[in-house]
Amino acid sequence: MAAIDFINQVKALGFETQEPSSDKVCFEYTVEVGSNKGKKVLLGFENLNDFPMNAPHGPHFKPIDAGWTNPSGGVHASNFGSGWVHWSRPFKEWNRTKRTVKEYLAHIRNLLMAV
Repeated sequence: MAAIDFINQVKALGFETQEPSSDKVCFEYTVEVGSNKGKKVLLGFENLNDFPMNAPHGPHFKPIDAGWTNPSGGVHASNFGSGWVHWSRPFKEWNRTKRTVKEYLAHIRNLLMAV
């Protein structure tokens, strides 16, 4: 298990992955809730070698559509490159879930609902 499991689960959910480097994966995601609803973004994750034991650290976002809104705090520069931001949002309840990408994306939806 590890990054390949994360990638395979993402693909099983119908997303097409990109791997900008050996420790990063991203995919296009359409926001379903919140002030960014309907906007497309690249959603990125890194250092997945201990997935599913541990959740990804926090999501990286690169807006595709104009008018993207970030939360007011906990947003940092991303090592994914230009145009990317990192939201420092740990998934504290990870150990109480089935530890799947589907569960993690539910966490992302909850984060986006608050923006």
